[in-house]
Amino acid sequence: MLKVQELKELIKALDQSSLDELKFEQDGTKLVLKKQGAPVPTVEKVVEVSREAVPVAAPVVQKEEQVVAQAESVTPKAQESTTNANVHTITSPMVGTFYSAPSPDSDPYVKQGAQVTEESVVCIVEAMKLMNEIEAEVKGKIVEILAENGELVEYGQPLFVVEL
Repeated sequence: MLKVQELKELIKALDQSSLDELKFEQDGTKLVLKKQGAPVPTVEKVVEVSREAVPVAAPVVQKEEQVVAQAESVTPKAQESTTNANVHTITSPMVGTFYSAPSPDSDPYVKQGAQVTEESVVCIVEAMKLMNEIEAEVKGKIVEILAENGELVEYGQPLFVVEL
């Protein structure tokens, strides 16, 4: 039976690797760990693991290219919006799902051209089934909305551009 620390190390190793799934069997006990997210074609390998060793996976090139492509698509907008000194970029404080409205049948919190204050809620980022209201933290006008409703967002990803 795995100890809690060993289980945490397996989870951390899977999270840091490019693998999407890890199957582990020992003394009749089976453990399957899967990452959430879009499926990426991978080659499945059977790896025998001892209790002392933590598996380390070789990187999957296709997934790295996908991540680089996603990063490149976000970077130009972020650079573009920070070049003007009179604008502020509202970024995601966490990894999660971006929602522009409190419910699917409601109007969005803000639209392009809307005036916001420091306390204005501009969107929700759902993380681990918790709905986190994101506030503007600045006073100004929404110039650009950079995220789509229902889109997965990363920590630090630009969501809105506000003209001060």
